[in-house]
Amino acid sequence: MDVETASTSSSNNNQSETSSDKIAPETDLTSPGSFKVYKRRWFLLTVVCLVSCSNAMLWLTFAPVADKTAERFHTSMDVVNWLSLVYMVISVPVGLLAIWILDTVGLKCAVILCAWLNMVGSIVRIFSILSFLSLGSLNVVYLLVGQCLCAVAQPLIIFSPTKVAALWFPEHQRATANMIGSMSNPLGLLIANLLSPALVQEEKDIPLMLGVYAGPAVFACVLATVGIRDKVPPTPPSASASHSNSPTFFGGLKLLLRNRSYIILALCFGGGIAIFTCFSALLEQILCVNGYSNFFAGLSGALFTVSGLIGAFFLGLYVDRTKKFTEATKISLCLTALASIGFAVVSQLRNQTYAVAVLSSLFGFFGFAIYPVAMELAVECSYPVGEGTSSGLIFVTSQLLGILFMLLLQSLAVKREASFSTCTATQGEVLDWSVPTLVMAGLCSMAACFFLVAFHTNYRRIFAETSHGCSVNETEDDVAVTAQK
Repeated sequence: MDVETASTSSSNNNQSETSSDKIAPETDLTSPGSFKVYKRRWFLLTVVCLVSCSNAMLWLTFAPVADKTAERFHTSMDVVNWLSLVYMVISVPVGLLAIWILDTVGLKCAVILCAWLNMVGSIVRIFSILSFLSLGSLNVVYLLVGQCLCAVAQPLIIFSPTKVAALWFPEHQRATANMIGSMSNPLGLLIANLLSPALVQEEKDIPLMLGVYAGPAVFACVLATVGIRDKVPPTPPSASASHSNSPTFFGGLKLLLRNRSYIILALCFGGGIAIFTCFSALLEQILCVNGYSNFFAGLSGALFTVSGLIGAFFLGLYVDRTKKFTEATKISLCLTALASIGFAVVSQLRNQTYAVAVLSSLFGFFGFAIYPVAMELAVECSYPVGEGTSSGLIFVTSQLLGILFMLLLQSLAVKREASFSTCTATQGEVLDWSVPTLVMAGLCSMAACFFLVAFHTNYRRIFAETSHGCSVNETEDDVAVTAQK
């Protein structure tokens, strides 16, 4: 049988809980029985990671080589910027549909649909460099249509890691699985930041770049289509995975809007994601005005992402062992706020390359580490609402806040005379980002303080599972988690 050994662990949670956060009765869960874990769960997680990584690479394909892209397609930088911005715009309305697909139609449909949209979008982008399909100066339309298809796919795969972890992994591996799936997206952004400039030295290299980026999307689509056979495992890995007590899509949304703990988490964590989005988009502009080179800005961005992947890995392992979701999230969020304050101050000083690099690394190390843990915490405090709904609504909130924060920060930037600036002043002006940077740090600090004081919850899913007294019984072929009466 395609089953491997697993073990379960339980945790006591002494967090206080308001009356609105009371756990659903035990009778809502299905009758406990034999639970198993299957080796093919790792294949499914690998496919999700490949699709997510590929989608992120397609998102950021053109940003590192925006000038070469504009030259190749005879268009403006504003149009090239929209090739990335379209992801954020489309993800808000499509996000709600993606939530419904994940929690109603199923994980299999969501992943395969995402993989096909991703692949088709990457292929449509190649049409822009095919002579027999040429639209002349409008060839950029192919790029925009392709990016829109990939943008529609993004919410389907961004929301999937918590669903995969809940349906296919035992409780002692859920946080790790969620961490692996979630961090594949920033890994794709890192690859794009490094790969695009390496591939495109001149505008004639754009066709090569488009072909290279289509490869992973096609490969991931083939794996998803051929390899994913079931939307749920034959036997659930835990009591909560059966979802016999999950509400409907709209019922789940109503429960979340009445859940005080979830709303606090969505606002604070969603705001944190929005700040990270703004930081990534504005890093080069923040640093160049104070004399830092584009190479150093790119290096700081890479350190930000790589450190975040490392932080998420270790924190995911720690939380899987201890189940201290709330404590880990609160401590990491506070350390992230301190790192953001340090960066806001040091980035305004000249010739502080080491300090800026270290603070960028710390900002990413603590900030990225929160993501998979907070997504698991969202499931714990909102159970029995579906995982796609609980994680998806946070993502949609973060996108809305990201748009608002970006508009706010851009409005606070003012013109500045700086002879030592390395910025490319395309319109004859250099902007001072010192106030927006301090505002970012202030927003991060406010979110951390509010979350630290206001957020309290019981771990509903863990309580529902441990209340059935499940224990692990090993056999030659598998491990069955049999409930004790």
